[in-house]
Amino acid sequence: MIDEEAREELFSLGVRAAPALVVNGEVVTGFDKARINALLGL
Repeated sequence: MIDEEAREELFSLGVRAAPALVVNGEVVTGFDKARINALLGL
């Protein structure tokens, strides 16, 4: 199932790859554990 709202939000941010997530307004594409941990304060 595709979440069209989430898809449109990511597209509006210029994201065209998966996986992608937004942490505190910062877009992370791919699996960058160090960056994700830093953004989460871990």
